[in-house]
Amino acid sequence: MAISTAPAVATVKPRRGVSWADGVLGVALLVPALTYIALLVALPFLLAIFLSLTNASAGSLEFSFVGLQNFKNVLASPVFQRALRNTFVFTFVSQLAVLVLGNILARALMKPFFGKSMARCIILMPWAAPISLATLGWLWIFDSTFSVINWVLKVVGWLGPGQWYYWLGDTTLGMIAIIIIHVWRMLPFSTIILLAGLTSIPAEVHEAADIDGAGYFAKLFQVTIPMMLPILTVAVLFGVVFTFTDMSVIYLLTRGGPYNSTHVLASLAFQEGVLGADVGRGAAIATFLLPVLLVLAVCMLRTSRRAEVL
Repeated sequence: MAISTAPAVATVKPRRGVSWADGVLGVALLVPALTYIALLVALPFLLAIFLSLTNASAGSLEFSFVGLQNFKNVLASPVFQRALRNTFVFTFVSQLAVLVLGNILARALMKPFFGKSMARCIILMPWAAPISLATLGWLWIFDSTFSVINWVLKVVGWLGPGQWYYWLGDTTLGMIAIIIIHVWRMLPFSTIILLAGLTSIPAEVHEAADIDGAGYFAKLFQVTIPMMLPILTVAVLFGVVFTFTDMSVIYLLTRGGPYNSTHVLASLAFQEGVLGADVGRGAAIATFLLPVLLVLAVCMLRTSRRAEVL
């Protein structure tokens, strides 16, 4: 009688489905995050929509529903139209500058040089510094009398006798000053994200492109950008949403002036709803860009998903 000496192979059946304990654990881990989102995001958002349909005012518990009247009044306001245009200009110009300058800084930080660690630390300082203190420093830089920018321009001969830039007193220069500060503030975040994306591209890919004779722009548009598209999408999406909803620089620097020329929707909503006590009108302004941001976020996330490199 022949006896087989082959080792016995145990058959392990794959688990199907999720056990009850695993399901309970998953729900328990999600509850804190969902509670945070519900209390600090969803509830205020629903309350803002509710208030935008009323004539509620600060200091009074009495209100009545007015439907879409607040939105109609807002759309007819020249100040709102200027703030809406400023919001798009502010976001587009600042994000374009952040991406271009961030790409330059990221590529520079990839090169070996003396003091590289110190340079990275210095670049991160605008992102880490409190925006209130930083804006006070910029307030001195753009001061109508002691502006260091004006004095430098005067020394190099850019400004002649009697010429002077009143940065915060001019409608165009005021918007330029706000964009400069916002770019300075957001540049470190963009640089770090782009640096992470650039370092994640294998060196063999660039070497293969060099062997094929690809130039700088060919490698940029056919290799670097396609491989970095998911990271770029996240950076742009974060920057756009943050810029659309940010009012700290504008409120601290110009208060929306001069003559309401530097208002964006966030600062105008604060002025109308909080300082002006017209809560319904302020809520209508604050929720106006919801459809735009929602469509933008969905489109950019779908683009990022399609561009993921497996």
